Amino acid sequence: MKIVIAGAGEVGSHLAKLLSNENQDIILLDSDQERLDVINDNYNLMTWNGSTSSFETLRDVGVANADLYVAVTPYETRNITSCAIAKHLGAKKTVARIDNSEFLIPANGQVLREIGSDFLIYPEDLAASEINLALSHNWARYWGELHDGNLLLIGVKLHSESPLINRKLKDLPVKTHDFHVAAIKRNNTTIIPGGNDEILFDDIVYFITTPPFVQEVRELCGKTKRVIKKALIMGGSRIAVRFAIRFHDKYRIKIIDYDREHCEEMSTLLPDCEIVCGDGRDIEVLRENNIDQFDAFLALTDYPETNILSCLSAKEFGIPKTIADVENLQFVSQAENLNIGTIINKKLLASSHIFKILLDADQSNAKCLALADAEVAEMVVRPGAKITKAPVKNLKLPFGMTLAALARNNKYTLIGGNTQIQPGDFVVVFCLNGTISKIEKWFY
Repeated sequence: MKIVIAGAGEVGSHLAKLLSNENQDIILLDSDQERLDVINDNYNLMTWNGSTSSFETLRDVGVANADLYVAVTPYETRNITSCAIAKHLGAKKTVARIDNSEFLIPANGQVLREIGSDFLIYPEDLAASEINLALSHNWARYWGELHDGNLLLIGVKLHSESPLINRKLKDLPVKTHDFHVAAIKRNNTTIIPGGNDEILFDDIVYFITTPPFVQEVRELCGKTKRVIKKALIMGGSRIAVRFAIRFHDKYRIKIIDYDREHCEEMSTLLPDCEIVCGDGRDIEVLRENNIDQFDAFLALTDYPETNILSCLSAKEFGIPKTIADVENLQFVSQAENLNIGTIINKKLLASSHIFKILLDADQSNAKCLALADAEVAEMVVRPGAKITKAPVKNLKLPFGMTLAALARNNKYTLIGGNTQIQPGDFVVVFCLNGTISKIEKWFY
């Protein structure tokens, strides 16, 4: 596929780097040459200096032949204009990053589609949904849904209460094959495990399962499900405001922010939420606001270091669920090793959403979810593919991947050693970053 990404900011650059590992024809376009210079020669993509809203520039990059045009500059109007031009010039599908919730209203979104924006990406809205999902499944560090929730990817940090600790996968205390251990995150390393790999204390274990067996996975992990009713938010960021707008009727929300003028704006915008002007980094301010009476603490300032440290402080107060916004990707792995609960990152969320659009555009490229250093791919099995030649246990599959589950005729099953994969199956593959191109050839 030919993919043009307009905007070399954090989202655009991260997306371009991920896609560059997969033998796609990628062009990263930006008017700021310094941003493009940061993209080093290790990535298989082309950079182009030019205006994202210039007819001449878009013709020069060959947007007429683009299968997907993604406009993710920080400027909403520029993205919409850019998509309109790209669509007019012949781009098959277009994606525009927005920051206005009005555009998510179906009737308004239809207007944008008519002028050239096929899909809309609102990162703050994606983050708000992710936070709600994390609060709803608060015993898990990560909760991802595939095939409309019929397959679940659940990441759980294991402590001493779990009977899985110090067990090899082949010796797990289960009688039936109701879940699949797809990956293990240990310190800063992601392991794609085999039967002889052992689960250790403080590992983050990623399970693939189906909805009927979620309770079994939770109990094996030694976790307790809590009902979240009250949430204390530190920082009146755009994510915090969007979350409060969408879910103020589900949770009792209090927001602490140090900017008095912004607090006054939020008081008008969020009449059902309690707004407090103060420095949430100050332990005394948290005490004064009865932090120990809340079920969840959300650190959503624009500073990842502050969010990480604040969640550690909240844990000391006994808060059951903490969530930190960590936008610096280099901090994500380190943050996962700390006891700070769930981590959200808009770049990863936006990338995952765009990967789903790619799946719709070309089923041979089937990304579903993107984690910090691993990927979940949903691969379509073609007639005559190597993956169909024998049961899974007899296939000499590449290192760094595991076949987790499959969808066949709207039925969803986990993959075991005796599973025979058939043409037309949708197979969920968990793999390390950069290995997807080695895996794809098994499915053609």
